[in-house]
Amino acid sequence: MFEDISKVLLITDMDGTFLPASKIPSPENIAAVERLMNAGGRFSIATGRSLQASMLYFDMVRVNCPIIMCNGGMVYDLAEKKQIFDVYLPDSARELTKQLLAMHPEVGCECLPIEGVYVPQMTEMERAHCGICQVTPVECPVDEIPKNWYKVLFAREPEHLHEIIGSVDKVREYYPEIDFVISAPMYYEMLPKNISKGYALKELKKACGMEDFTVVAAGDYNNDIEMLREADVGICPSNAAADVKAAADIELDVSCEESAIAAAVEYIFQKVTETKKK
Repeated sequence: MFEDISKVLLITDMDGTFLPASKIPSPENIAAVERLMNAGGRFSIATGRSLQASMLYFDMVRVNCPIIMCNGGMVYDLAEKKQIFDVYLPDSARELTKQLLAMHPEVGCECLPIEGVYVPQMTEMERAHCGICQVTPVECPVDEIPKNWYKVLFAREPEHLHEIIGSVDKVREYYPEIDFVISAPMYYEMLPKNISKGYALKELKKACGMEDFTVVAAGDYNNDIEMLREADVGICPSNAAADVKAAADIELDVSCEESAIAAAVEYIFQKVTETKKK
């Protein structure tokens, strides 16, 4: 499986996996990724962030493979500056979003169409999220947000997130074309049916002719689980959620604060060395 490093792809989640709490990638992670690519391996990012909220990082770290955005809603080729796969929420997402916000005026919300970040309900939690992502949102009513949404994010204090989850559970049978995922203790996201980072990884491999590659995927939260399962090897840092640890093949003994991706790269090189010795 690790016979040829030029047929190995490492794809990692950003927040909580590649990025520590400071949101500044460690020199160790950056150096490890460069080492992997210089040896012929491939490196990519899979994130819940929008393209706008991710672009600043590509001045700090290189990728040599298309990236996954919006928790699987988009696969984007940075070199060609174009989408190679994308799927949008159905029109019914607009009505469901209005319904949920009317029920929960204390919940922050952002909608991600092709361009921009639109906030129909601003709260301190949502303001903090925009700050983390370093985006300037457009605040406007739901009906004024352009069509073709990749996802909707709801932000609430972790101890209260279950309230909006409960409301969704009561109505989701009426919206069979929509899925939801918890992407962090304070974020609940609306996605197109069956869309995930794992689904997008399949599309990435297909579009790039990488079906015969060995894929090592790293992630820390529930929105990463399908990607870890789709990969040949699923890795999680020590700070990962319990469900992610259960889904992963390997749990690292270091966290995102301790350059977990550098440890994942070291694992790849160890496996390549072991394979060559056989």
